[in-house]
Amino acid sequence: MEGPRIGLVLGAGGVLGGAWLTGALHAIARETGWDPGSSDYIVGTSAGAMVGALLACGVPPWFMVAHSAGESFSGLRDVNGEPASEADRAAGASYRLHRGIPQLGPGSWRLAISALARPYKYSPAALLAGWMPLGPVSTEPLKDTVRRVCAEPWAPHPNYWAMAVDYQTGRRVAFGSAEAPTVELPDAVAASCAVPGFFRAVELGGRRYVDGGLHSVSNLDVLVDEGLDLVLALNPMSSLHAGAPRTLGEGLAYAIRQNAGRQLGSEAGRLRGAGAEVMLIQPTVHDLDAMGSNLMSRGRRNQVIRTAVETVTDHLRKSPAGERLSELPRGLPQLVRRPPGPATQWPEFTTLAQARWVPEHARAVSA
Repeated sequence: MEGPRIGLVLGAGGVLGGAWLTGALHAIARETGWDPGSSDYIVGTSAGAMVGALLACGVPPWFMVAHSAGESFSGLRDVNGEPASEADRAAGASYRLHRGIPQLGPGSWRLAISALARPYKYSPAALLAGWMPLGPVSTEPLKDTVRRVCAEPWAPHPNYWAMAVDYQTGRRVAFGSAEAPTVELPDAVAASCAVPGFFRAVELGGRRYVDGGLHSVSNLDVLVDEGLDLVLALNPMSSLHAGAPRTLGEGLAYAIRQNAGRQLGSEAGRLRGAGAEVMLIQPTVHDLDAMGSNLMSRGRRNQVIRTAVETVTDHLRKSPAGERLSELPRGLPQLVRRPPGPATQWPEFTTLAQARWVPEHARAVSA
């Protein structure tokens, strides 16, 4: 008998949102024995697209946590044969200027004018995005991070989707789905992460694409027609525990989280209406304190990861979510927990990722 069809949705949230996702996924795998990367669908938006791509390419959450904390594993190399220890510790969040002539004026005149004429058709973020100049920060470090874990044009996972927005029309695009243009994985992830006005928009096939969070920071409802039994959504930008704001910055963050929460609830309702069980995991007040108001800061990444591991572990132990996830098929041991022995004896992560989807190969790896 086949197991339940599962979707994993990883929301937007900047550098620190990505850190929270990393800690949350590690807590889930460690506490329940279920491998999040074994989900039938992995959907990522912005920071969630980067974390989701690493997961879809076989990088286990426990390794993401250890690598971010500065651990080095002797003999462990990436898909290009380079030492894994040389990879960026912040998942590509190394800011450097885009090479090229700066462009003045709105980044997308078409989106700016269309949003002005019909504001009811666009999200609040999209209403502003067209007027912002093209961001000065290069997306190349983001692409380099993905290139280190995947030598193929796309992830070995058969249903990994990176959510982006067409910068001309404001329409969302699920790169990796049958309806989306065919692009390579590093470009899709970079496009999903390209915050307008900060990162440079990513040009693919003669069109520019930007952060999928312009449409929705969660994009949970993109899976409504996939016939899934269970959808697990991790959403860094919303929270059930946000306290009353005390400063202008906190007030803005509070408003953003409130709007993200309403949108997440609406999208979850659509999925439940389609017959799926929906499980939501969101930051607690402790996570929000660790994140602060600047989600693009690199300095607090490891604090946020450690806090997320603690809060999500606590949530799983005290709520039905932990028991529900523990009922799912257990993942390959090497993808759920750190293998014993030196790294030179570990199996290749990309091989393990492929093993998730080829039963005969999985049995050989597990033997």
